[in-house]
Amino acid sequence: MKTICRQLCFLLLCLSVAVSAEAHSYDLNRQQVVTLDEIISDLAQVQTVFVGESHDQWAHHQAQLQIIQELFAAGAEVHIGLEMFRRDGQAELDRWVAGELDEAEFSQIFSRHWGYWQLYRDIFIYARDNGIRLLGLNIKRDIVNQVARSGFSSLSAQQRAKLPLAACNVNPAYRSYIRRSLNGHPLDATEFEHFCEAQILWDASMARSLADNLQQSPHATVVVLAGSGHSWRYGIPEQLARLGAFSSRVLLPEIPGQIDLQRISEADADYLLQGVEQAPLH
Repeated sequence: MKTICRQLCFLLLCLSVAVSAEAHSYDLNRQQVVTLDEIISDLAQVQTVFVGESHDQWAHHQAQLQIIQELFAAGAEVHIGLEMFRRDGQAELDRWVAGELDEAEFSQIFSRHWGYWQLYRDIFIYARDNGIRLLGLNIKRDIVNQVARSGFSSLSAQQRAKLPLAACNVNPAYRSYIRRSLNGHPLDATEFEHFCEAQILWDASMARSLADNLQQSPHATVVVLAGSGHSWRYGIPEQLARLGAFSSRVLLPEIPGQIDLQRISEADADYLLQGVEQAPLH
C-alpha cells in the first residue's frame, strides 16, 4: 500500500511539474493558461502590443523578442516602439535598421539614451536583420525631471507647446501604484502631484508618439517595449486611448510578490507571462 501511495505521489508530482512547465502564458480575461500560438493569433489583430519589462532582466527581453519574432513570422507588419529611445534619436534608429551603422557605433548611441545594451542587443539585431522599423517614443529626461521637481506649470510656454498636457487625472489604482513606486519616501500633497505629473507626462508623451506612427501606418502592429509600470493598462495604454480608438493588448511578465495572479487582474493586463526565467514562451 505504501508503495502504491509513493508511486501515486510521484505521479502527481510529475504532473504538477509538467503543468507548471507549460504554464508560461495566462489569459487574464478568460482566466486560463494559453499557448503562445493563441496569444500571437490574438496580438496580430491589434495595433499596439505592450510588453512590460524590468529593464535589468534578460529573460524579460528574451520574451519580448519571442513575441516580436512570432508576430513577424505570422506576417504582421511589425514595428517596435521603444521607451529607451527618445524621439530625437529617430534618425539614428533609421540608420541602424538601414545597415548604415555598425554595432560599435550604435551601442554608443544607445548608451546616450539608455543602459543595458547587452540585454537589449538581440532585439535590435533582429530588427536590423529583418528591416523592422524601430520607433523612439520618449522625451528628454531633463524635462521629466523638471516636472517631477516643480510641476508641469514650471515649464516654459515653448516647452509646453511641444508636449501633451500632464495633469494627474488618473485612475485611483494608478495613483496608488505611483505611491508604491516611491518606496516609502514620503511626499507632501504638492510634491506628490508634481511626481504624478511627471509620470503622466512620460506616459502621455510616449502615447502621442505611438498615435503619430499609427496614423501614418494604420495597418502596423507596434510592439511597445517599456517598463511594466508604463505598460500596464493604466499607463501608456490609457493615455493612448485618450487620443483615439486604437486597439491594444497588454502583456506583463510575472514578478512574484509584485506582478502575479494574486495581485493583478484583467483590469491591469490581458496576459501574464509566467516562468520566463525558467523557459521560453510556448
